[in-house]
Amino acid sequence: MRKSWLLCVLLGTLSWGQAAPGAPRPAPPAPGADKPPAAQADTSASVPDNAPVITVKGVCAPQPKTTAAKGTAAKPAAAAKTPPADCKTVITKAEFETLLKAIPNANPQVKRNIAGRIPMFIAWSNEAKKQGIDKTPQFAEMMKLAKMQILTSGLQQKVQEDAAKVPEQAIADYYKKNPEAYEQFSLERMFVPRTKQAETEAKEEKEEEKKDEKPTEEQLKAKQAEEKAKQEANEEAMSKLAESLRARAAAGEDFTQLQKEAFDAAGMKIQSPTVSMPNVRRAGLPPAHLSVFDLKPGEVSPVINDAGGHYIYKVKSKEQLSLDQVKDEIRRTLQSQRQREAMDKINNSFTVEKNDAYFGPEQAGMPGAPRMPAPRMAPAPNAPVAPANGGGGIGQQPPPQMQTPPPAQAPAPPPAAKPN
Repeated sequence: MRKSWLLCVLLGTLSWGQAAPGAPRPAPPAPGADKPPAAQADTSASVPDNAPVITVKGVCAPQPKTTAAKGTAAKPAAAAKTPPADCKTVITKAEFETLLKAIPNANPQVKRNIAGRIPMFIAWSNEAKKQGIDKTPQFAEMMKLAKMQILTSGLQQKVQEDAAKVPEQAIADYYKKNPEAYEQFSLERMFVPRTKQAETEAKEEKEEEKKDEKPTEEQLKAKQAEEKAKQEANEEAMSKLAESLRARAAAGEDFTQLQKEAFDAAGMKIQSPTVSMPNVRRAGLPPAHLSVFDLKPGEVSPVINDAGGHYIYKVKSKEQLSLDQVKDEIRRTLQSQRQREAMDKINNSFTVEKNDAYFGPEQAGMPGAPRMPAPRMAPAPNAPVAPANGGGGIGQQPPPQMQTPPPAQAPAPPPAAKPN
């Protein structure tokens, strides 16, 4: 009973810690201040299991009621409520560490936090029992909800632990079935802007000069038609330039020099992007560019067009990563799949009907019944990451503003670069 009582206190402590706002961070030390003392060595292993680690004086653990022997006078009620002078609650190392098993990855700081809160919770919960709060209907309902929450958390942890037990054979089978996913390429990529930036700047300057004028409707239409024609002409010129640069790249000219020519022709006032893309895998490029991986080393891709511009790739080298190199990555992938499948099985095992007369009808855009999300797995070391908003290749610093591999959805045309 004693451990069960302490476990309830611990669970209350955890709830308190999750609900309470975080303490403000301490201010950084002033320049020249003494350095904080080095962390002390962990000596907890030298403490015997039966040694007290927390002692709360003035609070006794609930004691079972005893029946007074016949002929013995019962103590007055007031005296029964007065704690004896030596009243205390003692938690040994073994008991405290048993409680810690309910907390995943309890580090030394967590241990200290719990040790700091348990005494208060012991005292307050003891007083609450004296006042009969644990006998109220509200307490019973709260305990039902707390039990469901604890069981849900326990099941989530078990699902994660079970999902992590990926058989070695499953890893080998996944590797054999997905060989293309573990091909690694070294690429060069050239980006040709869709339109000339200098023309865009000139247009902005003219608009700035004439912003106070009020043209007629005919003048507006004529201006729009003129701008559209110029835009189309610029785009056509840059498209022809991309084809020309592609032919020169296929003939063996240097990608870095060709990239510089592309930016100069476009009137770009920023440094041209790096063309080198080492260690790229299929997840590192958007779907519209995956045909690049069908090329052989030394081959140059056709011009790939999208709303962001024109892209030309050259395959420098290609290698097949071994099973040992990607085993941990595959294990995480399968673990994530197994975990998601287990959670989906539970989430899809029930449906919900709510009384709209009581809750009110759900409005458009409001979220439906919540589902337990599958936690995201950490990416494998050196694993390719699909670019966000058209991010650059693996290990590559994306060029400024808009010089990035195109995303699956076409981006808006790049903004004009302002002259220095």
